[in-house]
Amino acid sequence: MGSGITDADGHPVPVTVTAGEPGPRVSIRLSPPAGELVWSCTPGSARELAAVLLRAAEEAENAPGEPPVTVEAGELRRGDVRDGDRSMTVESARTDGSTVHVSWKSGAGRSWTQAYAADTAITLKRRLSEGR
Repeated sequence: MGSGITDADGHPVPVTVTAGEPGPRVSIRLSPPAGELVWSCTPGSARELAAVLLRAAEEAENAPGEPPVTVEAGELRRGDVRDGDRSMTVESARTDGSTVHVSWKSGAGRSWTQAYAADTAITLKRRLSEGR
């Protein structure tokens, strides 16, 4: 499986990540057709890079593309992202009679559960496809 990383011309770029080479460092090797690039950093810097990449990925996924969709609380499913100023993703939704208990996770990593009437309209910024 490829990394999904491409060069400026759209050619796939193989990526290799290794730990401990040299010493307590993390190495990333990019091998585009034009030549190889090797980058190395401390484990702390690698964590900072991972956090920056994660935030950028979330921003890209949450960028406006399709118009928001409104669903009833009873139709929520894991991975749905609520429309609003702050990122809120459905972790789980459980129906108990006419009440739906939705566990949300914020972009900052906080989690909480909220109860809704099953027919409450919830506007979503992004909805994962059925197969995901």
